[in-house]
Amino acid sequence: MSAEPHPTLPPVRLHSDAELARDALVAPLFARAVRLARWAGPDTRVDVGGELVADQLPEAAAVLGLDAADEDGPVHASQAWRVAVDTGLVDVTEPEEDNGDGAGAEGGEPEYGTAAPGEDLALLAGGAPGDVLDLWLAALDTVLADAAVPDLDDLVDAMDAGGEIDFDRLDWNPQREADFLDGVLANLYLLSVAEGGAGEAPVPLPVLAASMIVPDDMGEPSDAVLEQVSDAMMRLDDQFRQLEPIGLVEFRPVDEALMMEAEEFPGTDGAEAPAAGADSAGWDDDDEDVSRYGMVRLTPLGLYGVRARMLEAGVEAPAIGDLADKGADTLLDTVSFYPESAAQAEIEQWLAGRELPAAVAELLAAARGVDEGGPLRRLRCQQALAPAGVEAEEAVRAVLDDPELGGLARVWLAERGVTGVPAPDGAMVFWLTVDTIAAQLAADGETEELPLLMQSLTEHHTGFFDQVWRVEHPATAYVLEAMGRLHPDKKASKEARKAAFKARSRRP
Repeated sequence: MSAEPHPTLPPVRLHSDAELARDALVAPLFARAVRLARWAGPDTRVDVGGELVADQLPEAAAVLGLDAADEDGPVHASQAWRVAVDTGLVDVTEPEEDNGDGAGAEGGEPEYGTAAPGEDLALLAGGAPGDVLDLWLAALDTVLADAAVPDLDDLVDAMDAGGEIDFDRLDWNPQREADFLDGVLANLYLLSVAEGGAGEAPVPLPVLAASMIVPDDMGEPSDAVLEQVSDAMMRLDDQFRQLEPIGLVEFRPVDEALMMEAEEFPGTDGAEAPAAGADSAGWDDDDEDVSRYGMVRLTPLGLYGVRARMLEAGVEAPAIGDLADKGADTLLDTVSFYPESAAQAEIEQWLAGRELPAAVAELLAAARGVDEGGPLRRLRCQQALAPAGVEAEEAVRAVLDDPELGGLARVWLAERGVTGVPAPDGAMVFWLTVDTIAAQLAADGETEELPLLMQSLTEHHTGFFDQVWRVEHPATAYVLEAMGRLHPDKKASKEARKAAFKARSRRP
């Protein structure tokens, strides 16, 4: 992803490493891998590739408390063993290569490799939370790789008469499948962290599938596109079933009864998604009906895991707290592009580790500037100062004569009932008005509330537009043009357009 002047994703609120490590240790698949790593010893036999030999799988299943007589028991044991090997929780010594007759290198009985607890196993008890999370991320890589492989039925269907897999018939491209799953998880992550997005609520599976299939500019999806969404939804249903045991997601699968009702959806082999775009607001069904098509949400551990993978891929995916050790200039520049609630959370963490008077002085100094980002920096600075009490008064008073910060300082002091604050002159009032509207435009665009703000800021000043176009602010003409479009009073909007023309004309 190319470098940009601000983060491309909203910041995520992560649990602490200690909390996430505890979540990792109790994730069912990871916990099973740990138990098998502790069980491994001199009598453990492995085949080429480090897999447990078949006759040891029932014993491994019993160690995990699974029913060895149930065919799922050995399957779960085999999967947990593979995770233990891939993460380094188990060290394996593979057998010598078979000579082709089923016997060992010297003939006679087949030879097997050995296994023993790996050095990394000790990190689970004696390491830092970050060590546990690194092992869990390695386990996640294994599970994601498995989830991108076609299911067994598809593999069987794609076998030719000689028992070889016809990959052309299977239409399976490993990189394409892995990229698709990464894209799905990235979309689920964005839906979770975006302001006004799903947050902690589950996302309907068809909505997630549609986010990968339906173009943003498509109106009513065609039947062909809806069929692709249905196919993707069923593939995701299988994949999320595999991802839930590692603790990445909480998943409610597609209602199996929908498969039995498939005749209601002609032309498909499974449950067809209702006509809906990538926005969950497109659903008309009640929650009960929507959930039948599958619901998924990232767990706190899942948010951590997907973010870690995106960071590794070079995607800028910030987290609340990233700026705690940065300067105020970096803080204000960065949170200027955060959603308001996320900006407030980041600012609070930044302030928590500092002496308030010095921090306020640093924030005010960083808020200065006539560059394009200046108005939004000052808005975030004002947001940062909002919870401050009398201990910040001296630092705020120090900027009363500053042409860029004097208006902000007066507002802050007046809100706290501080006496002896000089009234602003007209130039400062107009400058602050332009700065405030420019900041709101930069933060939220042309919202429904902005015209009311414009009306409130201008109606108390006789001849406002006759004077404001002279304001020495780089955004004066831009703000006046916006007022010409948005001001609710037609006469005022006309005056704003005339003032904008004058402001443009006086600039070199």
